Amino acid sequence: MSDTKHLEDLVIQVRRDILRMVHKVNSGHPGGSLGCTEFFVALYNEIMDRKDSFNMDGIDEDVFFLSNGHISPVFYSVLARAGYFPVEELSTFRLIDSRLQGHPTTHEGLPGVRVASGSLGQGMSVALGAALAKKLNNDDHLVYSLHGDGELQEGQNWEAIMYAAGNNVDNIIATIDLNGQQIDGPTDVVLPMGNLKEKFEAFGWDVVEINQGNNLEEIIKGMAVAKTKTGKGKPVCVMLKTVMGNGVDFMMHTHAWHGKAPNDEQLEIGLKQNAETLGDY
Repeated sequence: MSDTKHLEDLVIQVRRDILRMVHKVNSGHPGGSLGCTEFFVALYNEIMDRKDSFNMDGIDEDVFFLSNGHISPVFYSVLARAGYFPVEELSTFRLIDSRLQGHPTTHEGLPGVRVASGSLGQGMSVALGAALAKKLNNDDHLVYSLHGDGELQEGQNWEAIMYAAGNNVDNIIATIDLNGQQIDGPTDVVLPMGNLKEKFEAFGWDVVEINQGNNLEEIIKGMAVAKTKTGKGKPVCVMLKTVMGNGVDFMMHTHAWHGKAPNDEQLEIGLKQNAETLGDY
């Protein structure tokens, strides 16, 4: 494992980035972004076998697809702090003519982004296409993807989930962000989905559970287990239990901050809870 202290510092700095980005334009999705901060930091700094330079084809390296594209603030922050583009560019989030639009897009030519995502439910299909391409190219690297739990209410996911198992797509690790919240309320209230672990297993997937999805060490250990299950004839799913708004106390455990920016006072409170570690942009 790499320097855990540095990763913890990076988590805090990314939280600051998220808060400042959405506050500046009074727009964006801080709740899910904060809940997945530890996952993104671990993924890009510890888990994926990736190249420092960006190539759209992603040949001979692991690739990642963000399906729930509205949590772009965390994606942009981690990409920038991994060196894909200047950290200072985070200040352009959601501005006209910015490459950092509310949902990631490819026509903006942003390093690190391989697919436009925002219409929920499509990322699984895209990730499977990339995984099959790697098999055709005899590329033994993996495809990682992230999906919201509420997003699984979209039917296209289940067609893709069925297809993956039926065609032995065993070079994919699809992670589900289980925060139990979506735009209109708790997922169990809006549309209960039952036991997702059992559903994926019934569809023929191997499933790994990470019950502390906001703990860096638990994420790294759990994803390592998931990786050992690849290449064995089954697609792999990770159930990542996170807390919406993690790290900012008044944003936690509620859907209220799914798509709402903090005001000046709330920003100050959030930043005090996440003191600057690696330098603000």
